[in-house]
Amino acid sequence: MKFTKMHGLGNDFLVIYGEKALPEHASQLAQRWCNRYFGIGADGLVYILPSEQADFQMRIINSDGTEAEQCGNAIRCVCKYVYEKGYIGREKISIETLGAGVQQAELQTVSGMVSSVRIDMGEPVLDGRAIPTTLEASPVLDWPIEAGGASFRFTAVSMGNPHCIIYVDDAAAFDLHTWGPRLEKHPIFPRKTNVEFATVKARDRVEMRVWERGAGPTLACGTGACATLVSSVLHGYTDRAAWIGLAGGDLYVEWNGTDNHVYMSGPAAAVCEGTVEPGI
Repeated sequence: MKFTKMHGLGNDFLVIYGEKALPEHASQLAQRWCNRYFGIGADGLVYILPSEQADFQMRIINSDGTEAEQCGNAIRCVCKYVYEKGYIGREKISIETLGAGVQQAELQTVSGMVSSVRIDMGEPVLDGRAIPTTLEASPVLDWPIEAGGASFRFTAVSMGNPHCIIYVDDAAAFDLHTWGPRLEKHPIFPRKTNVEFATVKARDRVEMRVWERGAGPTLACGTGACATLVSSVLHGYTDRAAWIGLAGGDLYVEWNGTDNHVYMSGPAAAVCEGTVEPGI
């Protein structure tokens, strides 16, 4: 099996192209190949598949074997991959995802290489039940939550996958490993959740760190950056466009007031290519 290792601001994936459908054993493959000690190492396994609705379909299997509905960093990697490999010659591409349907992407290119990708991430989902949470509120804004004997206040947003945003004094120094897994599996979130810890620096900048559902701490989360911008606008902390600073770098996120869509812009990079035996 041929793979390309790619990353979006350090959120890394093993990208597979050429399958006609998602393999039945994709969960087991992701757990083996994404292991950083006994496999290749990655946050997830990404399959680029044929689509009847878009140019391509993207399926993402987390490193723990669960499937993610959407991933903002992975979709930028997919766009870069198909363009630079010559599978599509246009700078406007459509990608089908499980959680957000067909998404439109616009590529910025230099000498045939993709330097940045702007993705239409769709409309944020703010209804508590639809995110999903167990709460009837819409939006779920500044809601109390307790975990491990500590109390927090969170805002919930779905960008095709669920997010729990919590504002803290110093996101970069926050203890992700203690509180991330406890909040991810909290009973309020029936399908678990991604957890973002955010610190507002200015009207156009928020620092954020993330514990990703099914992957743990990662250097970046594109959908998490989008959810954080939406939450910050709802709180009145930022303007409708801002830089979201993650451990792996910055993403520029806009929540358009006309079409209500969120747009995310950022880079993607290819690291290496190789082959792996299915039994590994």
